[in-house]
Amino acid sequence: MNAVWDKDPWNGIKSIQLTHYMGEKPEHFPFTEAKIAYDNLAIYVIFRVKDKYVKAVHSEHQDPVYTDSCVEFFFSPGENSSQGYFNLEMNCGGTMLFHHQTAPRTNQTPISEQDIEQVEVAHSLPTIVDPEIQEETTWCVEYRIPFSVLGSYRDFPIPESGTIWRSNMYKCADATSHPHWLTWAPIDLPGPDFHQPDFFGFLEFQK
Repeated sequence: MNAVWDKDPWNGIKSIQLTHYMGEKPEHFPFTEAKIAYDNLAIYVIFRVKDKYVKAVHSEHQDPVYTDSCVEFFFSPGENSSQGYFNLEMNCGGTMLFHHQTAPRTNQTPISEQDIEQVEVAHSLPTIVDPEIQEETTWCVEYRIPFSVLGSYRDFPIPESGTIWRSNMYKCADATSHPHWLTWAPIDLPGPDFHQPDFFGFLEFQK
């Protein structure tokens, strides 16, 4: 794993693009895309962001990485998002906030450090990016989440072809000079709030 976008098997997988936004349309609207894959042991995710005003000051897991240049994968293993969901938020330096919650921002369980260490991560930028990079910069993060880690917090069958999960994917940068809140599946609310499982889109697993 090396956070390189143009490689196999990713080259054979269609990307999804984050074209929606929350709040006012941002002045800086970075082109953000992601790909998802799986096998019988894990789910794999890669993001690519064509960005500016890039920053990462948090380097400890479970820090508020959403204030940095950050991409996020929210997902519920199954078709019923009301049963709870995971939120994995990762800044451009590869530091993550990873929780499971049974309802938005309530009864949330941080994924343990021991379990986080089982999530393989690669990132194209240094862990710390400070001062902010003002120039156009393309960055990637890539990671592998073992199903065994997820199963410690939520019972679910290992996905196979035809399985449906609910999900949304996000890009944010709350504390940078050009904050924005981008989404894959649209969220029909006036202000930024990513913890909206009722608006999750659908992921269908395929061979």
